Amino acid sequence: MNRYLEIAPEVAAALAVGKPVVALESTIVAHGMPYPQNLETAESVEAIVRAGGAVPATIAILDGRLKVGLTEKELARVAGSPDMVKASIRDMPVLVASKGNGATTVASTMRIAAMAGVRVFVTGGIGGVHRGAAKSFDISADLEELATSNVAVICAGAKSILDIGLTLEYLETAGVPVVTVGSDIFPAFYSRDSGHKSPFTAKNADEIAAILHAKWEMGLNGGVIIANPIPAEDEIPAEEIGRQIQGALLEAETTGVRGKAVTPFLLKRVATLTEGRSLAANIALVRHNARLGAAIAAALGAGR
Repeated sequence: MNRYLEIAPEVAAALAVGKPVVALESTIVAHGMPYPQNLETAESVEAIVRAGGAVPATIAILDGRLKVGLTEKELARVAGSPDMVKASIRDMPVLVASKGNGATTVASTMRIAAMAGVRVFVTGGIGGVHRGAAKSFDISADLEELATSNVAVICAGAKSILDIGLTLEYLETAGVPVVTVGSDIFPAFYSRDSGHKSPFTAKNADEIAAILHAKWEMGLNGGVIIANPIPAEDEIPAEEIGRQIQGALLEAETTGVRGKAVTPFLLKRVATLTEGRSLAANIALVRHNARLGAAIAAALGAGR
């Protein structure tokens, strides 16, 4: 057991007997949504995972401890702390050594989940290759981690603010399977259609679990992207959201927003520009992913 890792008793007990466990990130709570919608969403997502027969394990770094599974008080702390660091892989040793606090990104959540033995992780959307990366070299650590940790990531595709075509190319080079549920079109977070074809398609949780078993039993290390398109009634069409994203990108460039501050800035600005519609879509897609994540965790455990 990693001495920096602290697994909640309920999560540890579930892992010990092979009960389904679903990891959840905390950056979406601390940086992806405003308070109190962030806390309400986090609590509802945990409830959805439980209703699906799995144990939720929200992950964060608190007082230098890698926490796998948060208490109600700890979850509220993450949601209500404005100084919570957005913690990716590079931040982990510094936060642990300094007994600091961080909300984990997709990359760091994957790494900590893998340390704990959790193989299914639900998030909103993955990071990827940013627009203009040829000049900025801004490529999310999420992609590197997907090539490393044996964790399935259930998401609504890549965030719309990214260069999705280049993100898919990067994932292919890294050997990461990308499987879209019920469609041959890869989704783009707020929208069901990114304009890019999905490499693979699966119909249900059982088919996805079979893919995961095959990959890891062959010793092929790394994660799998399970792209779960946002429900049709909740989506914002790509053409419409694209105009808002372009405006937010221009603002980020002209105001000097860089690095890990870019994504939270863009999400906040797009929410303002869409008069809250993007926030409602974000909440809907995370809840939708939680339902699928619980089903996949159950199917994966059934095929042990």
